[in-house]
Parts: sequence; C-alpha cells; structure tokens
Amino acid sequence: MSDILLSIENLETCFRTPEGTIHAVNGVSMKLEPGETLGIVGESGCGKSVTMLSILGLIPNPPGKVVAGKALYRGQDLLKMKDSEIRHVRCSEIGMVFQDPLTYFNPVLTIGRQVSEPLEVHRSLSHKEALDQTVEMLELVGIPRPKERLNDYPHQFSGGMRQRVMIAMALICSPQILIADEPTTALDVTIQAQIVELVKSLRDRLGMSIIWITHDLSLIAGLAQRMAVMYGGFVIEEAPVEDMYAAPQHPYTLGLLGSLPRLDDVQGRKLVSIEGLPPVLFKKPTSCPFAERCNFRIERCNLENPSLRLVDKCHRVACWVNPETRRENQ
Repeated sequence: MSDILLSIENLETCFRTPEGTIHAVNGVSMKLEPGETLGIVGESGCGKSVTMLSILGLIPNPPGKVVAGKALYRGQDLLKMKDSEIRHVRCSEIGMVFQDPLTYFNPVLTIGRQVSEPLEVHRSLSHKEALDQTVEMLELVGIPRPKERLNDYPHQFSGGMRQRVMIAMALICSPQILIADEPTTALDVTIQAQIVELVKSLRDRLGMSIIWITHDLSLIAGLAQRMAVMYGGFVIEEAPVEDMYAAPQHPYTLGLLGSLPRLDDVQGRKLVSIEGLPPVLFKKPTSCPFAERCNFRIERCNLENPSLRLVDKCHRVACWVNPETRRENQ
C-alpha cells in the first residue's frame, strides 16, 4: 500500500474574465504523507489557495474551471467525484480552515448549529449527540464555557475565537487532512501564536496531516516538515524545511528568505527586496515566470520554462541557474 495520503498531479485551473483567461494554476504536482505538515508559501496571486480549492471542488464554475490534472486521495480522484461524493469528503475526510471565518460562517445561524450540522448529516448522530460532541470540540480548541456559547452567533465572537470555532468545525468529523488557508493573517501576533500552537497540539493529538498555506516563511519554520514554494501558478522549489532554509536553490526563494530579519545577523545586512510585480497570466508561461524579476537570469530563462529537477535527496527546484555559481545547471 502506498504511504501517500494525497497526490496532486499536473493540476491546471483557469478563470475566464472579460479581459481574457487567467491561468491561475499551471501544472502543480505535490504529495502529502500521513501525519505530515506541508507548508505552501508564496506571494498573493501565486496559486496557493486556488490549488486547494480546486481539489475540493470549491472553484465557482463559471468563471473558474479545473482543466487538467488529478487529485488522488486514498487512490480516488477527487476531481472526478460527483457533487454528493466530494461534499462528503470535504466534511468527513478533508477539513478546511479559511482566512476570514466571518465571511464563511452563516450570520443568522448559531455557532452550535453550524458546528454540529456535519455530525448530523455525515455521521447520522442525533441533535443532542451532535451538540454534546460540539461542546467537547469547542472545549478542545480553547473556547471558554463552550456549552453556554452554543446559542451565540458568529459576530459575538472575537477574531481569534472565530478562528478557533472554524478549526473546530473543520475537525468535528475527525478528518485525515486539515487544509489551513492563511488562518492567522488577520489576527494579532499573540493570537497568531496561540492558533499555531493549537493546530500543532491537535495535529499531535489526532494524528492528522496538515497543508498550511501562508506567505509568512517564519511561521512555517516551526510548523512544517516540508515546504513548497509557488510562483506564477507553478511549484518552483520543494524541500524539507531545514534544507530550504539552509540552502535555498531558486532565486525567488532566496529573495523571500532574504526579506526576513534574522536574529543571528551580527553584520547588520540590509533586507532584500524583490523588484517588479508578479505576472498576470493571460497566457500560460512558456518561459520562466520569474525571469523578468530575476537577477540571475540567462538567455535560456526567456526561452524555456524549467521543470522541477532533483538537486538533493528530497530537494527539487525549477531553475536553469545555480545561484551559487550563477552559471547554467548542467
């Protein structure tokens, strides 16, 4: 039996707009093992969230459409499932925590009703049984006096408490995978740390796998075992977290890491900035999507888009140039 829990293969997703077709995801492939935490990083618009929404059938069609690829979960292709089948997977097998919970909660239904509903629909529990488990889950994620708050509405919770409730709702059916889409972006730094520690403790307690989407590389360092960097709808580098921080191989990853302040920087070096703007992909790139912003580019970068190649045991990069020698990789 394969030890791969989720395998995404050559996923492509497009959006039709009045200005033209946006190629948001352009052949993304990645894998997730049982119990593993995978961090997906990159700036806004690189395709992180769209990749995950695509495999869960949450891309609105129109204007969006998954045009190619596979998403194999336990050997079954999520992209070929019927609506009823993928709806069951979303609630029972793969949970998702969104960036802004207030947008995704129904404002006219109580928290108790919204968190307990998946148990009634997908686990066939009675209303009382579902509410009892909801109280236990809300207590597990750190909601004070959970039984008293079942009849409260989303707007009666603070931002951090709403995010905890969103996590409770995602975990209520004990999924195998939790996808967290920048869940701490709008929160205070102290609340961010609490949410991260909560997710780590739940991961260790429940044994689930996690895909954590973020643009905060410092957060990933203490959370994930493996990390994928995305740019222009592609995965451009993938490696264990320690290897990525110790020896990044892609110029874009070098720029991202160079923009972070370091406690061990005794020389007082200036932070790096990446000049230019991300591409607007009205055409699927045939050259390196980062070439226009890259200080390492060579002629081949403007002619051909590199595919991921192995540079170490578990380290893959899509780049024509070796950043250490500034010469073309052989």
